[in-house]
Amino acid sequence: MFSDLDLYFFSRVLHIIAVVFWIGGVAFVTCVLIPALKDFSHTQDKMVLFETLEGKFAKQAKISTITAGVSGFYMLYFLQAWSRYSMIEYWWLHLMTLVWAVFSVVLFVFEPLFLHRWFLQSAQRDCDKAFKRLHIMHIFLLTISIIAIAGALLGSHGYL
Repeated sequence: MFSDLDLYFFSRVLHIIAVVFWIGGVAFVTCVLIPALKDFSHTQDKMVLFETLEGKFAKQAKISTITAGVSGFYMLYFLQAWSRYSMIEYWWLHLMTLVWAVFSVVLFVFEPLFLHRWFLQSAQRDCDKAFKRLHIMHIFLLTISIIAIAGALLGSHGYL
């Protein structure tokens, strides 16, 4: 029915679409949502809107990170490329995997265990400070994600 090569290319397409949805969402939250919410003067309105919009994105992010992880590991398996993790010239593969691992741990472990509660408690004490911390964290995560994407595009096309 489908050849291994067909599955590889399908995995590559799924991988790219998943990354676009996932990191595109992170870019929206970082560059649009959080800055817009900083302008809200009423803490309750800010928190309700953030919880509503971020909650919707969290579902998309979880599906996207799972899809990116499964498709990425399948591509490594198909190409028998595990040895690339021992080569410094594939730094972008290390970074891409690290970014995926960090987001996965945050989304599936830290967020449900304590991050969500910690953010709500922090916002109740000092909402502006909590959103500033959240924004700094998102800027950092978006920055390393963009570096990983740029490195992966350049590296997978032979430029690095």
